[in-house]
Parts: sequence; structure tokens; C-alpha cells
Amino acid sequence: MVQSVDLTIKTSQLTNLNDINRLLHETVAKERSIDAELEQLLSKREDIEAGLLVLHSATAETLEVVRADADQLAGSVRGTSDLSERVSKKVRELDTAQSRIRSTLARINIIVDRTSALDGVTQAMESEDYEAAAEFVRQFLELEEKYGPTKDDLDTKQAMQQRKTLLGAKSSLEEIVRRKLADATQKNDHVAVIRFTRLFRPLRLQEEGLKVFTSYLRQLIAARAKDDYSHLVETTGGHEPDFVGTLTDLFKDIAVAVEENEEFLHEAFGADAILDVILGLQQECDAQGTRIVQRFISYRRLPQTMKEISNVSAAKRMEGSADGMAPVDSRKVEGCLEEMLLVCQRSEEYNQFMLAKMSGAVAPKALGASRENTFRSGQFNVVVRELIAYYINMEEFYLEQNVEKAVRIDEWAGEALTTSMVDDVFFILQKCGRRALATRSVQCVCAILGQLNNLLDTNLRRALDSAWRPASTRLLQAAAAALGEEHVAAATTNTTAHVINAAESAAAFNNADTSSMYVLKLRQELEEFTSQLFTALNDRDRIKSVLADLTKTSSDFKQITSRALDHLATGIMPRLRPVLDAVASVSYELSEDEYGANEVEEGWVQQLLASLVTLLQWLQPLLTPTNFDALVAAVLEKVVDRLEAIMQLKHFNQLGGLQLDRDVRTLTSTMSEVTQRTVRDKFAKLSQMATILSLESAGEMLDYWGENAGPITWRLTEVQVREVLGQRRDFTREEIASLAL
Repeated sequence: MVQSVDLTIKTSQLTNLNDINRLLHETVAKERSIDAELEQLLSKREDIEAGLLVLHSATAETLEVVRADADQLAGSVRGTSDLSERVSKKVRELDTAQSRIRSTLARINIIVDRTSALDGVTQAMESEDYEAAAEFVRQFLELEEKYGPTKDDLDTKQAMQQRKTLLGAKSSLEEIVRRKLADATQKNDHVAVIRFTRLFRPLRLQEEGLKVFTSYLRQLIAARAKDDYSHLVETTGGHEPDFVGTLTDLFKDIAVAVEENEEFLHEAFGADAILDVILGLQQECDAQGTRIVQRFISYRRLPQTMKEISNVSAAKRMEGSADGMAPVDSRKVEGCLEEMLLVCQRSEEYNQFMLAKMSGAVAPKALGASRENTFRSGQFNVVVRELIAYYINMEEFYLEQNVEKAVRIDEWAGEALTTSMVDDVFFILQKCGRRALATRSVQCVCAILGQLNNLLDTNLRRALDSAWRPASTRLLQAAAAALGEEHVAAATTNTTAHVINAAESAAAFNNADTSSMYVLKLRQELEEFTSQLFTALNDRDRIKSVLADLTKTSSDFKQITSRALDHLATGIMPRLRPVLDAVASVSYELSEDEYGANEVEEGWVQQLLASLVTLLQWLQPLLTPTNFDALVAAVLEKVVDRLEAIMQLKHFNQLGGLQLDRDVRTLTSTMSEVTQRTVRDKFAKLSQMATILSLESAGEMLDYWGENAGPITWRLTEVQVREVLGQRRDFTREEIASLAL
């Protein structure tokens, strides 16, 4: 079809005879080739047909042979299957027989074991070998649990009789063990108690045995505690009773009871038994410890003391004074506080020890909060919390009373930089803060530290703030007299008296500075003590958050110091006014001769420095180093402000600018030797004015301004720079205004 189409296409395209003849010859040749191929294929027809006939004949024979073999194989398989079925049946029969034999042997062993246990119990009971008897009972009970009675021949009359006999022996053994244990408990025979308590576990009476053993331990502890309490009561009638020692002995008895029997309890009853025993002994602690603490509260008359304290505090609030009230002896209060601290301290140490034992018993699991709450919620811890409440109120009262007393009896000792108030107050605060932390009660610590900071922020702050103003006046008077001023009263003419009066007055300034430093030191010390005593992160964070308030208090004291020194610096300025007023008449439009003469003549700078250094050096030994440096800075700030104002009113030529630069350098270098603080920043603006005023031309300012400033940080604004340039007589307004600043 394709060839026909092609020939048609080609024929339609033929245009000459030669192409037609050529195509005709090609077509004839192709036809002949196809005829030859057909002839060749047809010549093989006979061979193919013969092969097909042969193939058909061989396949039939082969299938017959295969069929015969298959029948033979099927017969063989059937025979094998029958044989296998017979063998399998035999195997099942043998397996059943073997299982029955094993079961029979097991039953025989059970019977033998039960018989052996029965005989063993009987013999052990006769020989009073109760440990062996209990072990045989344990074996019997385990057999009962493992196999139990069945419906076959094992559950025979004989087996039932054995079980009945053995259970009867068990009951008899239990009665004997209970009786023996009761006798041992009554006689406090610890070895016998341990022996017979150990038998409760094989008898499956662990709970009962644990209760009996716990009761025995409580009995021992109670007997000792009652004797100690009786002795305590008898002592309160004469000698000073030892409440802390009595309570400590109770804690020791309980701790030793747990410590010595811990291994036995774990072995005999399991790890949880330790928890049960601790909680049981804690009930005895609740009973005996509560009685001791309540006796302490009653004997020390804590409720009455608290009532007296409340009356005094109420009177202070209403009348501003408690003079009409019966005084509360601070020494007596402190004695109670120390004893209360020891009670709280021993109680918390005991709690931590017992909780550690409970945690160890359940390790590696964590001790649940519910069990810890159960331990801490007993009556003893309740009465200890009541005692802590008394402690908080009495400690707050003690703090307030002694801080007020320290402020009231404040006095200055010769050669001291501070008065007694500072050391006394911070000694009291340190002692009370450490004592509160030693209770290991977060609630108590936070309350006392809050009161501590409150007293600093009120009582001490008020005392510091009220002392520096009159002290400043006295200090200035003493300074004026000591430096020879004529107008000071005759009573201040003695130099030694001036120094003493000045030192005492200066202490008022030093008190605030030293107090600020002591507050930070106190916070650091109490934080370190907190880290040592409190292991829980939440407790430490809570306490440190309260201590953080001390930083603000320290800052408040620094502000008092700053105000006081600024006031003192203001008081010093009148002594310098004559020299500063003289500066106003000094000319800075200098000739070369005048500029050269100023280099050798004493000018206003030397006079100012002489007055300033003399006064400051006289004050230096009276002030703390920090206060002295701060005072120098305050005085210089005022002096420089005055000098800047004076210089802004003057006219200069270039030599005058150079003279001002020389004067500023002299002031800076001399004052740098007086104080440990840098003073260059105080003179920075004045120094920059001198730099501008010493320029050769107004345009030279651009070499020091903007991108060309280099290391210079300009304190002057663009407007101020133009104003300073305008002070030069030789700079025109036009060239100053044209500067691109």
C-alpha cells in the first residue's frame, strides 16, 4: 500500500521518458525478487508439515509416560502419609505419657516437700528453733501459692490433712512469736526484739510486725523523753533548764533509732518500711517535742513578752514615745532569741536528716511532695512555726530597739572618721541577719531582712540626713578659725579645739559614705551565708530578692553624701570669692611684655590655688578618701562654673588666649595632684575656650572642628564656639559668621 502510494506519487511527478523507463525497470526487478522469496518459502512446506506430524506423535507418548510416573508418585505419597500419621500418633502418645510422668513426679515432689515442711515445722517447734519453723512455713505457703489445690488426686484427703496440720502449726508459731516479742519488748531486750520481729516476714505478717517494731521504738523513745521532760520540769523550779539540750536528745534518740535499724528494716520488711517507721517515730516526736517546745514558750513567758512589746509599739505609734510604758529588757529578749534560734535550728536539722533518710529509702525515685508534707504537717512542726512567729516579732523589736539606741547614744571617739552609730548599727544588723538565716526558715529570713532594710531606710537614713547640715556649719567655722580668719568667734581660736571640732563635724559626712559601703558589704555577706545554708534554688532566689532592696538603700545613702558634700562645697565658695572676684578685673588683651611678665609674676591662678589647696589639704585627713575626692570634685565644679562665667565676659587677643590656656593648664596639673579622681573633665570646657581664643585666625577653627576634631570631644556647641570667637578683638563678625561649622 505504501509502495503503491509512493509509486503513484512518483509517477505523478514524472515528466520525461527516461525517468519512466528507469522506474519501470526498478519495479520489474522488485517483483522478481518477491517471487523468488515466495518460491523459497513454499519449498519448505513439506518439511514443516512432516515436523508437525512428528511432534504430535512424540507429545502423546510423553504424556502417557508422565501420567504413569505421576500415579506411581501419588501412591508413594499416600503410603508415606499413612506412615507419618501412624508415627505422629505414636509420638503424641509418648508425649502424653511423658507429660503424665512429669506431672506425677512433680506431684510426688510436692507431696514430699509438703511432708518435709510438715515434719520440719513439727521438729523445729519441738526444739524451739523458731527461725527454722518459720522458714518451713514460708516454703509451705510458697508451694500453696505456686501449685494450690487441684481437682485431681493431689487434692486428696491426705493432702488436705497435711495442709490443715501445717496451718495449725503456723498459727501456733504466730502465737509463740507474738508472745515472745511482747516479752522482749516489755524487757527492752533489743536483740530478742530483732530476732522475733524478723520472723513476721516468713509468716506473711509484715504489716503487723512492722507496727509492733515501730511501737517498740516509740516506747523506747517515749520512756527516755518522759524522763528528760520530768528532769526539765524539776530543773525549772531552781536551776536554768536546758530546753535545747532536752529537745536535741529527743532528736538524737529518733535519729539513732532509724540509723541503727535501717539495714534490718530494709532486709526484714523492704525499703518502704523505713518510710513507715520514720512517719511512726515522727508521731512520737509530735507528742514529746511539742510538749518540750510548749513548756519552753510557757517558761520563757513568750506570750507575755509579746504583749509587752505590742504595748510599747502601740504607744510609740500613738504618742511618738513609749516613756510611760514599762521597759522591755533588750538583753532578756536577746537571750530568748538565741535560745529560740537554737530550737529552730535543731528542729530544721532534724527535719532535714529525716527527710534525707526518706529520700534514700525510695532512691533512685524522688520522694513525693505528699510524703514530705505528711512529715512536716505534724503537731511538732506546727508548734515550731508558732515559735518562729514569736521569734520574728521579738527579733524585729530587738532590731528596732537597738538601732534606735545606737542612734540615740551616738558619740564620736577621738581620731575616728565616723561616729559610733555606724559601727553599732551595722554590727546589730549583721548579727540579727545572720541569726535569722541560721533558723533556716525562709519566711523568718524574709521578714527579718525586710525589717532590717526598713530600719536602714528610715531610722539610720533619718539620722544621717539630719546630722550633716549643722555639721557642715560647724566644719566651715572650724576651718575658717584654723586657717586664721579674723571674723570667727573667739571661742574657736584654739587650733587644737578647731581640729577636734572639725573632725567630729566631718564624721557626719563620713557616716553616710561609710554606711553606703557597709550596706553593700552586708548584702554580700548575707548572700554568701544564704548560699551556705539554703540548698533549694527557689529559697535562695526568694531571699536574694529581698536582699536586693539593700542596693537601693545604699544608693539613697550615696545621695545623702552627695547632697551634704555639695552643701559643704557651697559653703567653701565664699572663702574663694575674693580671689574669683579679682579675676573679673584681670585683662587678657596682653602685649608681649605683659605676657612675658605674667610668666614670672604671681597671678590670680596662684592665689586661687593657694587658698583652695590650703583649705582642701586641711580637710583631707578629716574625710574618708571617697568623700574627700567627691568634695574636691564638687568645689572644682563650682569654681570652674564661676571662671567660665567670668571668661565669657572678657575680650581677648591671641596672647590673652595663650595666657588663658597657660592658666587652665596650671589649675589642672595642680588640682590633679590633690585628688585621686581625674579633674580634666572639670576644666574641659574652659580648656577648649582657651584653645579657640589662642587661634591665629578665625578660619583656623575649621582645623579643629567636625571631621578634623580628631580625639577632641567638644563641650561647646556651634553657637558657643562663635560666641567665643567673637571675644577676640581681631576677629571680625563677617569672617566668624562665614565659618562653615
